[in-house]
Amino acid sequence: MTTTLRAGATMAPAAGRRVTPTGRLILPADADRDLWLTARRSGIGSSDMAAILGLSRHGTIQTVYHDKRGNLPLDGEDSEPAYWGRANEDKVARRWAADNRSVIQRVGLVANEIRLWQMCTLDRRVMECPLTPGSREKCALEVKCRDKMKAPMWRKGCPDDVLAQVLWQIDVCGYDHLHVAVLLGGNDYRRFTVRRDEHEDVIADLRAAGQQVWDRIVAGDPPPVTGDEPPGPLLDLWEDLHPERAGVVHLDRDLEAQDALADYLDAVADEREAKARKKRLKAKLVERLGDADTAILGDRLAYSWDTSSTEHVDHARLREEFPDAYAACVSDRTARRLNIPRRLREEHTR
Repeated sequence: MTTTLRAGATMAPAAGRRVTPTGRLILPADADRDLWLTARRSGIGSSDMAAILGLSRHGTIQTVYHDKRGNLPLDGEDSEPAYWGRANEDKVARRWAADNRSVIQRVGLVANEIRLWQMCTLDRRVMECPLTPGSREKCALEVKCRDKMKAPMWRKGCPDDVLAQVLWQIDVCGYDHLHVAVLLGGNDYRRFTVRRDEHEDVIADLRAAGQQVWDRIVAGDPPPVTGDEPPGPLLDLWEDLHPERAGVVHLDRDLEAQDALADYLDAVADEREAKARKKRLKAKLVERLGDADTAILGDRLAYSWDTSSTEHVDHARLREEFPDAYAACVSDRTARRLNIPRRLREEHTR
């Protein structure tokens, strides 16, 4: 018998117990965060799948590999969006439970009882699914909190990254469907249902992709960089892997690096030319305005020459007249940039 603690929630299950049709609990939801971060390295989780498929803004398939191999520090700090998403998760879950008159339960880290490397963190178990009143548990709830700018991506259902996560959870846990509740911009609440029978082929592809990556992790065989990965997360990964840099590498026999360098210099030249062309065209458009500030094409606005303002700090004056305030508020931030000698740039453009 389940003991109800408060409306919409129940007592959490114990680790090692089967908590879904095909999933066993590895760690409860209230486990220490560092312990949870360590435990999830023993398998592929649902958020890992978004990175593996190139759908994540925070990681790539290479990030997943190096994290599971223990080559990266445990990421114990939330970003601002992650912090507020975690803070609002229970409120969104309770709203869903109230709307559906359902009892929900926090779970934790779950692993498939056959494919132990296949894992997920369930937000909530649904103890009585609203689609089949009176039946035993058959589903779970995934909660998301996203920026209002992401609202168009949720117009027809879950965006691809969330869909991949939810389908992975369905496969891990043996459910035939999962519910999704999302809060957009803090005041736009929506809910969806993702069904297994509508995505069987995708689920099979996800499992195969996860298995391939897990085999690489076990074998110590890092995934190659294909060029399709989002560059921001890759640069972050290289910095995390090599926080202290010194020494020299020789590119004489590295034809791939030489090609990349040449392509980069071409891109720099193209970007410089594009910026110059943009400025020339801007000048021409402003010239056509004369004394006006707005141009109309037919019955629509074509463009306008607007006034904008930004805050400016006179650092020299601040440092001279208010040295204590300057010392308290101004700090150096280090960053890396790719520095290519002018001589090599000029040689490339000849």
